[in-house]
Amino acid sequence: MNLNIISATFTTLGEITIAYTVISVHHRVMKEHKIDNNVFKEMHREQKIALIGITLIVIGYVLNVITEYI
Repeated sequence: MNLNIISATFTTLGEITIAYTVISVHHRVMKEHKIDNNVFKEMHREQKIALIGITLIVIGYVLNVITEYI
């Protein structure tokens, strides 16, 4: 499999993951109209998911750089 395709896949998955977590937090806050303990737990879980997304973006970037110089 081409390294460019893998790189683009990681980058896209990371961006989608981060976008999903942002949308989820905003939806939860809009639905609840307040921030309580449940919302804080949800936000904490979504922070972890966002970090996974950021990691995927970084992996995609590194793979992209590798393909340019190898």
